[in-house]
Amino acid sequence: MAHTDPELELYRGLMDQPEEYEDGFDVKTLIGAVFIGFVMMPGAIYLGLVAGRSLGPAAEWTTIILFTEVARRSFITLKRQEVYILFYIAAALASTHGSLQLAGGAFAGKMFEQYFVRSPAARGLGIAHQIPDWVVPSPDSEAIMQRTFFHPDWYYPTAILLVGVILSRMNWFGLGYLLFRITSDYERLPFPFAAITAQGSTALAETTTKSETWRWRVFAIGAMAGLVFGAFYVGVPTITGVIMTKPLQLLPIPWVELTRNTEHALPAVATGLVTDLGVIIAGFVVPFWAVVGSFIAAAATFVLNPQLYRMGVLQEWKPGMDTIQTQFANSVDFYFSTNIGISFAVAVIGIVGIIAHMYRNRKAEESGLEHEKGTMAGVPGRGDVSLTVAIGLFIVSTFGYVALCRHLVPDFSIWWIIFFGFIFTPINSYVDARMKGLTGQWVSIPMVKEGVIILSGYKGIDIWFAPIPEFDHGARAQQFRVLELTGNKVISLVKAELLILPIVVLCSLLYWQFIWRLAPVPSVNYPYAQKMWHLAALNKGLWLTATLTDRSLFHIAFKWPLVIGGFVFGISSYSLLAVMKLPTLLIYGVVRGMGHLPHHIFPEMIGALLSQFYLGPKFGMRRWKQYATVLSAGYACGMGLVGMGSVAFALIGQAVSQMPY
Repeated sequence: MAHTDPELELYRGLMDQPEEYEDGFDVKTLIGAVFIGFVMMPGAIYLGLVAGRSLGPAAEWTTIILFTEVARRSFITLKRQEVYILFYIAAALASTHGSLQLAGGAFAGKMFEQYFVRSPAARGLGIAHQIPDWVVPSPDSEAIMQRTFFHPDWYYPTAILLVGVILSRMNWFGLGYLLFRITSDYERLPFPFAAITAQGSTALAETTTKSETWRWRVFAIGAMAGLVFGAFYVGVPTITGVIMTKPLQLLPIPWVELTRNTEHALPAVATGLVTDLGVIIAGFVVPFWAVVGSFIAAAATFVLNPQLYRMGVLQEWKPGMDTIQTQFANSVDFYFSTNIGISFAVAVIGIVGIIAHMYRNRKAEESGLEHEKGTMAGVPGRGDVSLTVAIGLFIVSTFGYVALCRHLVPDFSIWWIIFFGFIFTPINSYVDARMKGLTGQWVSIPMVKEGVIILSGYKGIDIWFAPIPEFDHGARAQQFRVLELTGNKVISLVKAELLILPIVVLCSLLYWQFIWRLAPVPSVNYPYAQKMWHLAALNKGLWLTATLTDRSLFHIAFKWPLVIGGFVFGISSYSLLAVMKLPTLLIYGVVRGMGHLPHHIFPEMIGALLSQFYLGPKFGMRRWKQYATVLSAGYACGMGLVGMGSVAFALIGQAVSQMPY
């Protein structure tokens, strides 16, 4: 449905619609892709194994700055279209995998699986030899013992992996593009975070010309803030971790832990304060009422959780638990089911909203009245793909997943696979796209696939590894919106993806092979992996055994009364706000903050208050929001530069320590 909230219209207008569109893919982006794959990917892998951090914006912004500086000294101009395609390629090649945030492309997941199949957790649970050979070779395979991917036992798992990579790109492009046309073109949602990358790309493109404007000045301010803060936050721990036995953290990462200090006054409440300055800057960008809603939900836990604990609802929490343990225990007892209900309410609100909008437009057309703006016809010159082609890609790839799952797990009901591919994935993706269009953020409906697998009655662990098409492509709608704001034709992204695919597979294979041969992964050489992968293996094993026993964590956590209660709360709250003509972004903010850590939300609220009541009035709200998006992009760049420098130092130190003389 179209939104007339003044704040949403403000965000929609942060960047003017491009007057013309160009193809941003050329030989410069080709060189950039090779540079990222062969130079930055090993750093991303190493940082994840050693410190548990991804390069994040480092790969994207470092690449862009390098190329813009080379362009300036070569008297070459980089267009903003080219800058963004470079950014997109860097983000894709440095992306992370799974909950462990493993960077390193397609083989990152296989690296964890080679550990899992021989882990104490898998052996202790008796499932090490039950893991199918299309996932990973058996624990006594020569491929595992010799630590190499270049072995016949890896051929079958690698073939399945490559088929999945191709199907996934077809799937997200088809559905993601369709969602973009619905949420951006038709519903006219603002996508507040889309302007961050677009403004940053525009600012950096301006440096290669003589037309620098306020964007570069604001970007430079943010970059310096990121450099200075990043030197203390990321640089010092990474560098001291190489030259000392224990890294020195000037600021606790990722937050100051206060849960045990406040447990007597606030039982079952996770308390702490995130130490990343970027969270406050994020508060400048997120719509104000969405942040307020998240703040209300987070603050409510300070009252609600102690009451639920005294009533016996929060039974899993025990004194002495830290933030993670407290959050997990509360989720099992209450928030897991409640959030599922609220998330379904958001899905219903979104679907009803677009149906109502379509109905109003049709009635307006019948009566000859002017109706709300919004069309599915596309934008002239943008190079739009036919919606028939997009839908066809989604359908063909989904059927490909169904056939692949049928081949790998023939005893599992094919109807559940069809349900996830053709029903759940579109609905879940639409809800996410709508939330990103409104607030810039969203947390997907949790553990739906796990619940279906357990409740289906299937016995065996192979289904947990099957490529069931349970996806969330909502973020892709935002990517297409950024593509549009930077003046890129859609074909630019298609070419970029065709280039990324072979590079990410080749570099991932070569670098993971190299790192694995240097030392076992995990081992003392990779301290974060050595500490955290064991916990991850235990958690994974817990889910795998759920289909081998009659009682599991899911049976404990899933409570129908709480699901229904969450759904009723979501619908009634949204309706009440709409009737009272209050900002409906509040309820989306509540969804975003319900049951999640207040550690991030409280600092974000500080940023939102500064933005709304001081910086906005000082500069003018529309101008300030433009400043804020560029400032945020600059901060990410500064942090990224510090991260890349720190990783380079760590890699050199590690290489020297391996030398025998």
